[in-house]
Amino acid sequence: MEDVPELVRILYFSRDYTSHDYRFLEALASTEHDVFYLRLEAGPVSEKRALPSGISRIDWKGGSRPTARMDYPRLLIGLRNVLGNLQPDLVHAGPVQQSAFMTAVLGFRPLVSMSWGSDLLMRARQGFGRWMAAYTLRRSQVLVGDCQAVRSAAIGLGMPEDRIVVFPWGADLSHFSPGGSGELKTRLGWDRDFVLLSTRAFERDYGVEAVVRAFTIAFRRAPILRLLVLGQGSLESKLRSMVRESGLEDKVHFAGQVDYVDLPKYYRVAHLYLSASIVDGSSVSLLEAMSCGIPALVSDIPGNREWVVPGRNGWLFPTGDDKALAEAIVRLASDPVELDQMGRAGREVAVKRADWRRNSKRLMEAYELATSAASGK
Repeated sequence: MEDVPELVRILYFSRDYTSHDYRFLEALASTEHDVFYLRLEAGPVSEKRALPSGISRIDWKGGSRPTARMDYPRLLIGLRNVLGNLQPDLVHAGPVQQSAFMTAVLGFRPLVSMSWGSDLLMRARQGFGRWMAAYTLRRSQVLVGDCQAVRSAAIGLGMPEDRIVVFPWGADLSHFSPGGSGELKTRLGWDRDFVLLSTRAFERDYGVEAVVRAFTIAFRRAPILRLLVLGQGSLESKLRSMVRESGLEDKVHFAGQVDYVDLPKYYRVAHLYLSASIVDGSSVSLLEAMSCGIPALVSDIPGNREWVVPGRNGWLFPTGDDKALAEAIVRLASDPVELDQMGRAGREVAVKRADWRRNSKRLMEAYELATSAASGK
């Protein structure tokens, strides 16, 4: 990643510590800058890898547990102290209504706010979430986003077009690559079955309930189907109950939260990747699946349409339509030739547009633009 000479100390302030945070911090660690990491809260599902070498973690009043609204006055005081003691040259903060908002309230410049997709695509649609987003963007020198849908939402909230930097977070193409399913498929006892894969968090926005419902419908017509479900979340009990009530417990495997290192093994087991998300930017899990050469059947939302062209490199189904999803699953399970073609085409798209090592260089462009905007250049 290229350096921005004017910067010396960068504060990366995020809600939690996820695999996405790890990738951004790893990219920043490759620069000559002094990079500091500040964590707003500790959620139920966090990245297990240690911070990349060269990144300094800041201990403060936050970062040890989930936050509530009543915590924000105390955390704002703590953040003011962090900024005063550290004196960073730039703050990179997100999501918009959380870490970025807090930084904006304190008036720090230059501020690079980073959208995590749903913060602008869902939570900024109305009410207080919309006000917070508009407030933050007015006080941000640059917004970083991962798709054109986020860009459009930001412009609608008043962010100048020339201060938005869009690049897909993408995937590590050397880690996520086509390959055999190996012993994992044998261990599951699914060597002769057609495996569907869901990797989305068990939360409302990601539509895993719709995937389970569609699977139960499709299985009646195609008993060869199996469903592999990765992830965790607040809906886990409900999802497991849905599977139990359908009588298909032996046809569905809940793998839990899989470590980043092992993720490619699970993608490679699958014949078809599914996502019924109702809101998304450039979904990293979709890009990981495409990078592994796994064809994708996903909901027809703007973020997915930026990557999947029906009949060319995957398929779309009407958002929220379980029956349409089930119908598509049954059809595709009987057409291995089309699946193979779409998988290879998806990999080609990933190589061309979703290479994280190449895309991450855009971050320095965003920082340079922010420092210029803050100095009035």
